[in-house]
Amino acid sequence: MAERLGVKRGGVPREAYRYRGERHGREIWSVPAADWRAVRAWGNGALRRFSSGPPSVRRMKTTPSTPASAADDTEERTATDEAAAPDLTKSGPADASPATEAATDAAAEDDDLESDPYEDAEAVASSSAGTGAAAVVAAALGVISLSGAWSGRVAAERETLIGQIKTSGGGSAAQQISEIYADAWHTTALVNGLFALLALLVGVLVLVRPAFGPPAAGPQPGWIRSVALAGIALGVLGVLISVGMYFDLIVGLPTAAG
Repeated sequence: MAERLGVKRGGVPREAYRYRGERHGREIWSVPAADWRAVRAWGNGALRRFSSGPPSVRRMKTTPSTPASAADDTEERTATDEAAAPDLTKSGPADASPATEAATDAAAEDDDLESDPYEDAEAVASSSAGTGAAAVVAAALGVISLSGAWSGRVAAERETLIGQIKTSGGGSAAQQISEIYADAWHTTALVNGLFALLALLVGVLVLVRPAFGPPAAGPQPGWIRSVALAGIALGVLGVLISVGMYFDLIVGLPTAAG
């Protein structure tokens, strides 16, 4: 039907839009403005011809008519057909003006550029998943900085073994305390402080990401901000405790008697 009206298929963009998580193609059909106006004018003339009422039926004489009357009848029928024929040169009131055509084209382009709600929802879910994971990581790093990690214990045991090797040939009590106990204590504080600092940095990045990162499709969920704040609080607390341990402010080193 569209091809009979002069509309032709211009192209088939593949995977042009997303619908319910899948990409689909679409067909583009177009018709020149001049052809469309001609088709509409012809259709209006046909409607006027058929809606003007039933055609008048002339009663023909049964007696033979003279050649002059037959000629008159032929002229009348010709005049009636010419009046009923559509005039393609006149532009009817239904013809579209350039402003109307431009508005129609703009509306069609807006429909094509309108964002897919399923695609927007997918983008929001993806962004929330990334920031939520970062917030959970910040909180986990804060907990590790306070409870201690296996890497800190391994580093402390290594320093203890090194101290025992250094003092195996003999040494004073103060040297043994410094080599065996103090170095392991300070190493544990340093490792825990690094975990606390990472928790603090990750939590701050999660909170400032909407302001300095690419624009998000929606607001940041409240639970993400809460978990990020918890990670920041644990990170600050872990940094303070680690600094106190490293500089012997919380628990002092034992001293040698005498």
